[in-house]
Amino acid sequence: MTLKNQLTNTPFFLPLLKVDNVVKRFGGLIAVDNVSFAVNRGAIIGIIGPNGAGKTTLFNVITGVLKPDGGRIFFKGRDITGLPPHKLINMGIGRTFQIPRIFREMSVLENMLVPMIGRKMKREYAVEKAVTLLKMVNLHHLLDSPAIELSVGQQKLLEIMMTLMLDAEVLLLDEPFSGVNPLIRDEMVEFLKNFKEKGGTVVLISHDIPSTMKLCEKVLVMNQGKLIAEGTPMEVSKNPDVIEAYLGVQYD
Repeated sequence: MTLKNQLTNTPFFLPLLKVDNVVKRFGGLIAVDNVSFAVNRGAIIGIIGPNGAGKTTLFNVITGVLKPDGGRIFFKGRDITGLPPHKLINMGIGRTFQIPRIFREMSVLENMLVPMIGRKMKREYAVEKAVTLLKMVNLHHLLDSPAIELSVGQQKLLEIMMTLMLDAEVLLLDEPFSGVNPLIRDEMVEFLKNFKEKGGTVVLISHDIPSTMKLCEKVLVMNQGKLIAEGTPMEVSKNPDVIEAYLGVQYD
């Protein structure tokens, strides 16, 4: 099923992803403290905040790596709270990590084919799909190269493409720009814009404030587990609480 088909079959009046009063505790520490927000289809949303704010923990709860201690998570109107990661990726929720989770000793093409193991797709079709995706981010010429030889940015692009082998409808990207050289970062930004134009949805965590402010139409700000601000990049950049907790300066 194509991305457009998936979107057509989704009730238009529901947010694609909804996080409702989610809580995650580690002993006496509340890492995520009653966080709520909604993500509409075709949006690019940024989550920013200082280290230790709870951003990655929030992603881990949304994607089933951790079970929440309170609250609910909905995808296309369905309660997905606590479902394991493999079920969520099959539903269309793709996720990447701060350090790319790829198979470094395997070739780029072999990495792309890993998500298709056990699926009813002939190898030649899977290879064709992999090459098509890799062309989108200029990695197709590296098909036979070991993934360990790729730059950090190329490894992050590869991980994103691996999620799209399973037709991810929404991408949750954890620090996609960290350690990435400017040329690869610009390629990644252009790809995400194109993904949005085709109906895809992106939620990203990033410390790259300039790129986040330019790319995202809405920005969420977390601090000490709480969501302290939500709005357009302009609104967030002028919020006194955000400036005090994180930015220090306004971004125009």
